Amino acid sequence: LYTFLSKLGLEKCYPNKLTLRSLLEINKSSIYDESVESLEKIPWCFLRKLFQNNAECRNRTQVSDNDEKKENSDLFDFDLLTADDSADNKVNPLDLIVALFLCADSFLQQEMALKMSMCQFSVPLLLPHVNNSQSTLMLWALRDIVKEWRPHDLSESRGFVEDSIVQADIPFFTFVRLKNCSLSKSQVLNHVLSHGQQNHNIFIHRDMKGGRFKRRIANGLVEVCWFLPCGKENLDIFPEPVAFANLRGDICESLEQFNFLFQESTATFVFLDKVEENEHKILTSLLDVKSKLFLVVNHKDNSREDMMSVKKTLKELQLPNSRVKTKDSSANVAEFSEKLCAAIKTSLPDVTATLNIVNMVGKAVELGLSVDENKSGEQKKTVEEIMADIERQSIPDYKKQHLPLQGENWKRLSQLEKEECRLKSGDSDPEEYKCQLHEEKDKIRKEQSKQKLSKGMNSFIKTLSTRDKEKRDFFLKWMKLKLDTHSRCKLTDLRNKFKEQCEKKDIKLITKLHKDLLESSLGVEHYMREMGLIYEFSINDSRNTADEISRLPGLAAEMLLDGFPLELLDGDASNIPQRWVTDVLMELHKKVGEQSRLLVLTVLGVKNTGKSTLLNTMFGVQFPVSSGRCTRGAYMLFLKVGEDMKHELNYDFIVLIDTEGLKSPDLAELEDSYEHDNQMATFVIGLSDVTIINIAMENSTEMKDVLQIAVHAFLRMKEIGKKPICHFVHQNVSGVSAHAKTITDRKHLLDQLNQMTQIAAEMEKKPSIKAFTDVLDYDMDKNNWNIPGLWHGIPPMAP
Repeated sequence: LYTFLSKLGLEKCYPNKLTLRSLLEINKSSIYDESVESLEKIPWCFLRKLFQNNAECRNRTQVSDNDEKKENSDLFDFDLLTADDSADNKVNPLDLIVALFLCADSFLQQEMALKMSMCQFSVPLLLPHVNNSQSTLMLWALRDIVKEWRPHDLSESRGFVEDSIVQADIPFFTFVRLKNCSLSKSQVLNHVLSHGQQNHNIFIHRDMKGGRFKRRIANGLVEVCWFLPCGKENLDIFPEPVAFANLRGDICESLEQFNFLFQESTATFVFLDKVEENEHKILTSLLDVKSKLFLVVNHKDNSREDMMSVKKTLKELQLPNSRVKTKDSSANVAEFSEKLCAAIKTSLPDVTATLNIVNMVGKAVELGLSVDENKSGEQKKTVEEIMADIERQSIPDYKKQHLPLQGENWKRLSQLEKEECRLKSGDSDPEEYKCQLHEEKDKIRKEQSKQKLSKGMNSFIKTLSTRDKEKRDFFLKWMKLKLDTHSRCKLTDLRNKFKEQCEKKDIKLITKLHKDLLESSLGVEHYMREMGLIYEFSINDSRNTADEISRLPGLAAEMLLDGFPLELLDGDASNIPQRWVTDVLMELHKKVGEQSRLLVLTVLGVKNTGKSTLLNTMFGVQFPVSSGRCTRGAYMLFLKVGEDMKHELNYDFIVLIDTEGLKSPDLAELEDSYEHDNQMATFVIGLSDVTIINIAMENSTEMKDVLQIAVHAFLRMKEIGKKPICHFVHQNVSGVSAHAKTITDRKHLLDQLNQMTQIAAEMEKKPSIKAFTDVLDYDMDKNNWNIPGLWHGIPPMAP
């Protein structure tokens, strides 16, 4: 292991010293897509591509060759053919993945597993360790993967199941091989799993780039992947979800992994050419063989004694015919995989024992495997205590009681402050009206500062204030996992009730359920928001500014530096806790030694058009993405600029601002939804140096309103001497001719923008401004980008 790690330059990162934060830094290598010149660059190149969800990342595991010298000599040299060039500058992708998991800390492991599963790669279930010491069950690493699928019994009602993949009860099939099997089980599995979609390499196999190089540390690795149905019979191989585990290397070398898999799985398929003495012993010593074992025999024409050894084992095992699958030399892998597929399908209806990975822990410990989750037990317990309160009542009620500062008072305060700026006083005297508003505001502030800390908030702040960074991170992650699971269940129930009531047409109930659906998301961001408000309202009352509360901005600043997003604008109340945000940023400024030149980048666009996804793929970050629970308000995330880029970019940090979608249907029925969008756009454009306007279709009629909003904002920026850059991104446009063919559309867009600019300039009394380019850095050719959709195929099985 050490030899291998030092070959890749990873020895300093072992064990588990590589952090997520170090990966998200913006440096030369993350901007320029350079070729891999040395072995030390391979891990970083792989990780960077993986974090951009690029399914090609496993092909980058060898040093770029300079073969031209060899080819330019005149005479063909046979010695070159026999010279072994495989060892020195090439790495098997499986070894690379194992090495990176051994070097990554718990949070980076989770992020890697999540991105791998998005690219539709298999992920590690059992990670082998150096010199065959115990393997580790990767439960924690897989915790973050949540999948959606549609089993066939729900395809009529168009329902779906959404669950954390480690908690879902799914039949579990294991594939292993006896040492000398010449049939590639990974290749067969890929054929089984991508039947009906284009062939995608879920498992790495010997015919893939890098797959034939000798494995150094990956034997004993068990990978897992899931087949998930989309509800279409012509595309789905199996009507229900199925899990597939694949043990790398020979059974005899990884007996403890094989025993664990055999005992835990629904069925085990053993690939073999022949059976030798010690393998015969292993197979015949297995318990309940009849219900679980399948043999896959690769039958070669000239191997009579091999077949005799197989027959002898079959006789002793007394396996029925249906449990033995033979591949003749005349059949190819694609034909044979259909045969195997049929065998799995027929065994599915008899399956009673489905399994989830959480329940494997007991057996793993009993068999002497270690579990990667055991070090965060204390934080898990604290979170479970908070969850116990949440589970006793509905989420809206819980928020009212336990997170009271972000309730009606905060929303009312927000309205009063806006009113104070605009003074739509009607008939009354403006001064008198101002006093009235002021009194009401003071009254609310006093009420807010009297609120006591709830039990849940208390333990949230107490745990966050711990000096041990790792404990804090585990606590936040457990909070996220448990709250997401809880919200998922609640939202599913509410959606089903909503659907029923829509059929019954009970208007009153529908309105109530719609309101509950909007208010029933509860995430870590709500606790962070409450924490900010506790600080915001504590200052008026000197008793409350205890050390504990005055330390909160420093705590939030540390979290920003660790890569947690911070809420900048509360979308539910359209309010910015000004003192809180200011103090957090001041603390941040101190913590980075006052080196805080920022480049601020924002994405604006209509709801559900993939804004967060765009930022996630560009920067490898993790803004929450889900069609069910959309971003509300605006969040910011800090990315450090590496030393090698600081002089070139002239910045220390890049700040990403992710905003809620404009033109949200939830707000459309409110009379001030246009105003809400307007404020939102003006606010974030005002903060940004670069604005990306995200358009989901080629035509931009629905964006017209948004652009009008943007133009006003840009005009005001010009007034204070700021000229931001603006890019338009047209998503899901994949034709190579799109840029050339849409030139008329782009010209039309510019004409519209010019027209809007003139109207806006008149309204803002700026007659000198005639064109959009007077306000903004915009080039019709260079600042329009067409990007294809991200998925290849039909989800949930699309990479």
